[in-house]
Amino acid sequence: MPEVVDEMLVYLREGFANPSGIYRQARDARRAVDDARDVLAGEFGCASGEIVFTGGGTEADNLAVLGIDLHEHARVVVSAIEHHGVLRPAESIGATIAPVGRDGIIDLDVLAELLDETTELVSVMAVNNEIGTIQPIGDVVSLVRSRAPRALVHCDAVQALAFCDVKSLTYGCDLVSYSAHKIGGPKGVGALVVNERARARLHPILRGGSQERDLRAGTENVAGIAGFAVAARLTSERRGETVQRVRSLRDRFADALISKIPGVHESVARTLRHVGNAHLIFPGITNEELLLLLDRYGVAASAGSSCASGAIEPSHVLLAMGMMVDEARSCIRFTLGQDSSEDEIEYAISSVIAAHRQIVARDQR
Repeated sequence: MPEVVDEMLVYLREGFANPSGIYRQARDARRAVDDARDVLAGEFGCASGEIVFTGGGTEADNLAVLGIDLHEHARVVVSAIEHHGVLRPAESIGATIAPVGRDGIIDLDVLAELLDETTELVSVMAVNNEIGTIQPIGDVVSLVRSRAPRALVHCDAVQALAFCDVKSLTYGCDLVSYSAHKIGGPKGVGALVVNERARARLHPILRGGSQERDLRAGTENVAGIAGFAVAARLTSERRGETVQRVRSLRDRFADALISKIPGVHESVARTLRHVGNAHLIFPGITNEELLLLLDRYGVAASAGSSCASGAIEPSHVLLAMGMMVDEARSCIRFTLGQDSSEDEIEYAISSVIAAHRQIVARDQR
């Protein structure tokens, strides 16, 4: 977003003082951080004092999982399709993994069985970053409150912010993670919402100064934080039109490929996914060979999470859904952005069809 760049340049050129200082330029930088915090609080549906700025979504996830003071033998429960920013720190402390169904939605019946008086943290993401499924966070919160009253609920909402109303989607959660770059903001800037209930049990995982309510040491990224706020405000203002337009483009893209390439189908129903996600299965080919050809056409897609796109192993998300390895290796994730255009979609359709035909023709020789 050009408006984001313009805002950031102010603090990269002139307003680059340390916001922890007491001199005038430092106070100006502090005001920029505080103003951005107020804007984001309005978008997240929380109090401004509940926002802790971090170096990205992964750091926010790590703080939520590893920063909680847990009693001995406490149970931590996370869904099987969490981003690795949640899954890996959770596994390091012996978390219990809650399964999902073939539709990529958490199994609430099994989750209920996993919750008890010893459960102290539950983490379920709002929107999956690979297959785009929107999780029933309200139901998760209700279950936790009734069956594990001591537990805090964390929600990774990084993927949700662009196209979903996170105020309602994450309502009732104690901890919520966000990242700026998913909405046209800068990379390397994130936030963790920490309500009063969670604040009493959260300690920093980065040790140093007393920034961010003593929860995240280090000088704040003033330019990045200011850009985050602008991106969030514009995303919110434009969301209604954006969602309608992007859904139409996503449906056109998926329908075209399904109708023109035999056997291609969606991994889960599109009604369960956010509007910018088209996750497709291409039977009989591997995603690696198709992705290599698409890259030559200038079409950017992935086999799974962007953070693990170089991995050889099939996606943990798809395996958790019950896919066989060969099926998982034939899936490709196409993601539309807020600014995706009709011309881009038409080009992507023709490129995928052409690349698929090349593979089929080669295999038939």
